[in-house]
Amino acid sequence: MLPRFCLVTDTTSPPDTIYQTVEEALLGGVRMVQYREKHRPRNERFSIAKKLRETTHRLAALFIVNDDIDLAGAVMADGVHLGQEDLPLSVARLVLGPHAIVGISTHNIEEAKRAESEGATYIGFGPVFRSPTKVSDSAPVGIEAISRVACRIGIPLYAIGGLQYVHLTRLIESGAYGVATVTGVSGDIRQNVRQWIQTLGHP
Repeated sequence: MLPRFCLVTDTTSPPDTIYQTVEEALLGGVRMVQYREKHRPRNERFSIAKKLRETTHRLAALFIVNDDIDLAGAVMADGVHLGQEDLPLSVARLVLGPHAIVGISTHNIEEAKRAESEGATYIGFGPVFRSPTKVSDSAPVGIEAISRVACRIGIPLYAIGGLQYVHLTRLIESGAYGVATVTGVSGDIRQNVRQWIQTLGHP
């Protein structure tokens, strides 16, 4: 059973802040972390991902790498999260193995159903709201779109994009299996994570 809460790292943070945030979130109960990085050199990304893999392993959490299948394999991550313009899901399975977690970012019902048919473990659906941490060509879909998609697929749907705690109850009622957030737990990370997980009903 996949955790319902996924912490996504902030690409604007320096490595020490990333490590501290992830550790605090894990101590608060997070059981899935996604490392997202677009701009750092590959050797630096490897060093950060390797340390995060060690931390998540020590604290019994899943570790997912965003976009980079090779990096996920290099640090022995539990899986990878792919966008619509990344390498196909079949390549991720070839590199990481048949049991790896493979998530796919989707923005509409067609993409969601295709991801499921190709064997995705879960989908990220959104952006639900405009995100302060990611520039996207996709317009926010709104919470109502989750209801239309969640009932038509048989794999977990994680709501993504600009999420805050005040949205959580409506997201769950709309059929979201879980949430993935970067900034939603900022501040007192450990306490805020506990609040999100308590409302979700499962880590």
